[in-house]
Order: sequence, then structure tokens, then C-alpha cells
Amino acid sequence: MDEKETTAAPLSGRRAEAARNDQRILEAAREVFVADPGAPIAAVAKRAGVGIGALYRRYASKVELLQRLSAEGLQQYIAAVEDALAQDDGDPWGAFSEFMRRIVDADIHSMTLSLAGTFTPTEELYRDSQKAQELNVRLFERTRAAGVIRPDVVVDDLSLLLEQLAAVRVADEERTRQLRHRYLTLILDALHTSSGTQLPGPPPGWDEISQRWET
Repeated sequence: MDEKETTAAPLSGRRAEAARNDQRILEAAREVFVADPGAPIAAVAKRAGVGIGALYRRYASKVELLQRLSAEGLQQYIAAVEDALAQDDGDPWGAFSEFMRRIVDADIHSMTLSLAGTFTPTEELYRDSQKAQELNVRLFERTRAAGVIRPDVVVDDLSLLLEQLAAVRVADEERTRQLRHRYLTLILDALHTSSGTQLPGPPPGWDEISQRWET
């Protein structure tokens, strides 16, 4: 019996090259702007190995490029939370821990440290940010309801903890990853079991977290 196989039609040569250029531009922009938010857009073109004209055909300005970078990061974050929420194997702490590891490996919060307040977010970014926060709350409350996270921690503590891990950076990329996971393990242990010591001061509020993106 004949079996029919369906495959996606390959991109034309020009479209495939444009897609590759776009990916190179985004990867280069992330590296350039995380290291130096004030870098000119020409530095991105140079890092990506594309002409400045090719970059401007895709992104009309540095702000537009920063907005796209932030949108990509938010989509990665949303996907990670949704995957964690989809895990229904009776191990809420395992799902939460794996979510934290995935976010650290994606290095999403390096962009927050470098880019917050450097450009005006779009309405779409605000909507996606709100969606991410709503998913955060669902995951956190599920973990709390299972009694596997210390009771004096709130969901907004997670953002600042992840930013602290993103600030860990050395010259070697693999060594950076190792160190981040070392300190993530310490943080997860601290979140999982209370030492009995009360945390000082009130926790951060969502307004404190989000207002940093205002220019």
C-alpha cells in the first residue's frame, strides 16, 4: 500500500536567505545589546555578517529591533510556563524546578537587566507581559497549593531571583552556565524548604517589576 508523506514546502532561495539573515540579526542583536545597550545598530550588522541595508530592510530602527528581541524573549517565557502547567504527573515541585532551569538556560532575564527602560514597549509587548504574569501566578499558586514552596515567598520574588542568576556571567559561556546552575540549585533549595528565618521587608510588587520598562 502506498503511503503519502506530507512535508512542508521548502522556502525559495531568496526567502530562505532572508530567514537566515533574520535569525543571524536577532542572535547578533541579543549578544550586542546585552553586552552594551547603547551600541549602534551598525554593530549588530557587523556581528551578524550582513549589510546595514539588509538589516534596515528588516528593522527600520534600533527601537524596532529591541521590541522584536523582547517579544521573542516573552514568547520563550510563555512557552516555558505553559509547558510547566501542562505537566500533570503529580510532581508540582519537579515541574516548577524544571521551569526555573529552562528559563535560566534561555537567559531571558539578561535582556531585562540590559534593556529595561531603554525603549518604549508596544501594546503587544504589554499584553504578552500580562499573559506571562497570569501564567506565572497559575504555576506559582499550584506549587504553593501543593505545600512544596516556602510560604513567605510570593510570585513576584521569582523575577528578581531570575535576574540575579542572569547577572552571573564570566568570559566562558559554558562556565557561565555551570555557575548559574550552581546558584539556581541553592535558590531552589531555599525556596523548597523554609529555614524558619522570616524574610525581611515586604516582597516586590508587580508594579515595581513592570515600571522598570517605562522610559
